[in-house]
Parts: sequence; structure tokens; C-alpha cells
Amino acid sequence: MELIPGSTNLMDYLEELDVVNFSHHLIQKKMNELFHEGQSEMEKAKIAFEFVRDEISHSWDIQSTRVTCKASEVLYY
Repeated sequence: MELIPGSTNLMDYLEELDVVNFSHHLIQKKMNELFHEGQSEMEKAKIAFEFVRDEISHSWDIQSTRVTCKASEVLYY
């Protein structure tokens, strides 16, 4: 399978969107809990990956009728 990017501009993939709402207060609070200035980008990526893997339940995996779409919703519900 060949992956073809929609854009060659990396900044296009770092935009805040309705579903990727990283300015939301719940996301900001979790970021402040997980990350600090002394961490490298690699450490932050590992911490973020492990948090999502271990703490965020997929609606199908837990047989939930609620389906979250926004990043902030997964922290709220």
C-alpha cells in the first residue's frame, strides 16, 4: 500500500480542528499533568502514546453506546 500525503507542508497536519481541539481546557489540563519542560520530545511522545493506550478506552472495546469524536470528549466521558 502506498501512502500519499494530502500536503507536503507539515504545518497542515498540526492545525487545530473541531475534532482535534487541543486548546480545550480538559486537553490543556491533561497536558500539564503529563508533560514538563525538562522532557524531550521523544519522552513526551512516549508518555502521550502510553497514556492513550492505557487510559483511553475505545467505545467498541468497552461495549459503550457512546461514541466520542472530539479529543476533549474522550477525557470528559
